[in-house]
Amino acid sequence: MLEIIAQLCGGIGLFLIGMILMTDSLKEMAGETLRIWLTKFTGTPFKSLCSGIGLTLIVQSSTATTLATIGFVGAGVLSFTQAIGVIIGANIGTTSTGWMVALLGVKFSIATFALPLIALGALLKLLTHGRLALLGFVLAGFGLIFFGIDQLQIAMSGFAKQVDLSIFNYHSFGQKLFLVWIGLIMTVLLQSSSAAITATLAALASTAIDLQQALLLVIGQNIGTVATAVLAVIGGSVNAKRTAAVHVVFNVVSAVFAFFVLLPLFNWTYYHIQSIAAWDEVVIVAAFHTLFSVMGACIFIPLIHQFNDLICKFLPQKTSGVLEILDESNLEIPSVAIIAAEKVAYQSLIQMFEILRRAFQDGATVSPKEFQQLDEVIEQLEAYLEKIVVPEYQQDKQRLTFLLRMMVYMHVLRSDLEGVSYALVIRTQPHIYQVALDFLNILDHYATSLEFLENAEVIDNFKQELANLKHWTDENRATLREEVMQYATLNRLSAARSLKLLAAKRWLDRLIAHTKRLSKVLAER
Repeated sequence: MLEIIAQLCGGIGLFLIGMILMTDSLKEMAGETLRIWLTKFTGTPFKSLCSGIGLTLIVQSSTATTLATIGFVGAGVLSFTQAIGVIIGANIGTTSTGWMVALLGVKFSIATFALPLIALGALLKLLTHGRLALLGFVLAGFGLIFFGIDQLQIAMSGFAKQVDLSIFNYHSFGQKLFLVWIGLIMTVLLQSSSAAITATLAALASTAIDLQQALLLVIGQNIGTVATAVLAVIGGSVNAKRTAAVHVVFNVVSAVFAFFVLLPLFNWTYYHIQSIAAWDEVVIVAAFHTLFSVMGACIFIPLIHQFNDLICKFLPQKTSGVLEILDESNLEIPSVAIIAAEKVAYQSLIQMFEILRRAFQDGATVSPKEFQQLDEVIEQLEAYLEKIVVPEYQQDKQRLTFLLRMMVYMHVLRSDLEGVSYALVIRTQPHIYQVALDFLNILDHYATSLEFLENAEVIDNFKQELANLKHWTDENRATLREEVMQYATLNRLSAARSLKLLAAKRWLDRLIAHTKRLSKVLAER
């Protein structure tokens, strides 16, 4: 018996390791595809639903899709209404694992096929780089999944011979609920509904349990997925909690519908329609799992806006601070974490431009509190960037490198802001002030909102105008200096005041030069 339990645990472990390898690698290979897909194909609730299904099929993880969605909502890429459709779609997409197991994993022994696949994957990882190396992990993970299923089948066959599971009856309402509860516990313990459902299908294929027991277990396993989501958002952002709430409500309502409506319907169909009764029982369980997720979607999608209002009412947005965007859960998917970091970096940059705009245009001073808040955001952003694992996907790696370069010049620009009081001095000298106004006009024309940072043509124009301004100031540096000295003489300024005017001019020159260098980095994104 001990040997059977060890084999059972080993089979589950192999399956989980395989899923982790395959999912993590597919997430990285997807990279920018996640953002492009979700931004393009979430215009309507139905499109959001299809996007959730499609992405989950690609990355083989509803958790990955959910985490990506949380990150995009936090970064303002998606609305929460769009996110609801994606999450519901992810719940449907994750049922594909059951179909994969039903159609491939339990139909024949694939251990001989799985082992060479693991070897091939290992070789690709060792001998190649980039996407081919990630493909190696995908193949190895795929092989481990099916080798684990093979071990589960063998263990379940032995388990069925030694343990009579018929004691878990399902004749009474309480007994049915007990089986649902067991399914829930399985998912919570394994931290994976895919692993729990796979174990159930292997047990069914090995006749360790019957069809009715399997159906009730699957209902509980579907509910159990919410435990992982709830635990993941403890102490998280409002967006993360709202997403988890959607996950919980959808899964619970779907399970209730499956228990009271779909299960009796399936039983009647199975016993009264001969063509359905001829189906393989493992396939019937996979179909049941998919169908009650689809029926749940049919209930929620028409009411998606009301559902959105209800969730937002119970979980209101208390703050819109940087922590809402730099959500720790985004770190699970580097491409999403990078997008969130970009959003915060752009917000900080726009804030610095706004400080300069107020200083030159209105002569407004900056409070120490505003500087402190800006410094805290930059500090948190740097800490967040340190936590991002360097992605294998080349495009994501380039975006991360761009962010790190951008941070260098943001620090330089922040250092320049220490001299923003010079703006008041510049406003007193017409010639220098005209240069400042030219600089201000460029900022007003281009750098007023986050949108300009998403338009390559606009950024190129921004860079070019800054380059022209810097070229003009370089050519006229001596002339401007002379005009400052003449202004000081005519207005009988003190030596100290004259030196301050010259220092203000030098500060403005540095500011233009540093902003121009920053624009060059932005253009190279």
